[in-house]
Amino acid sequence: MGAAGQEGAGAGDTPAPGDSPGGQGPSERHPRRDDRRGESGNQRLDRNWQEMLQELRVMQAGIQILAGFLLILPFQRRFEELDDLQVGVYLCLLCLSVLIQALLLSTVTLHRALFGLHVKGTLVEHTAAIIPFATALVGVVLAGTLWLVFDIVLGRTASLVVAGVLLALEAILWVAYPLALRRRALRQRG
Repeated sequence: MGAAGQEGAGAGDTPAPGDSPGGQGPSERHPRRDDRRGESGNQRLDRNWQEMLQELRVMQAGIQILAGFLLILPFQRRFEELDDLQVGVYLCLLCLSVLIQALLLSTVTLHRALFGLHVKGTLVEHTAAIIPFATALVGVVLAGTLWLVFDIVLGRTASLVVAGVLLALEAILWVAYPLALRRRALRQRG
């Protein structure tokens, strides 16, 4: 989430914003050596792209399973018992799941559109911007799905508590903890 713009920092590296305006920065015109890994700018971009593809695969598999679960709900007998709020939340969750799929697949269309143009920096930069946005939406869908299930099974109070706890845990695990580790790593680098 916060690795954009840091060279040689490890997984999720992206070129610094000044390195590739329009994808033609120094890392693509004149590949540099990276002291930490011994790789050129182009090799770093290739590695970053491969690491992002792995992140996208994990996210896509999870959201596809969740979207599949949501798609079958209307065909269940108890679906007719849902109140208006539950139906509204369900429809929002379904739409968000489809939006996440569209976002993740947009990286494929970006790759196709930019393929062969020697602007991998642009591809990496834009994909790096899509991933945190899609991850945030996944967090909302996870919490919303948990809310819906708990609301149906245990009632509104339990559903609000459980969804709130999950959102707080996501904020800690997906934002606060990684940022704390990032700050520590940057301090250690000097």
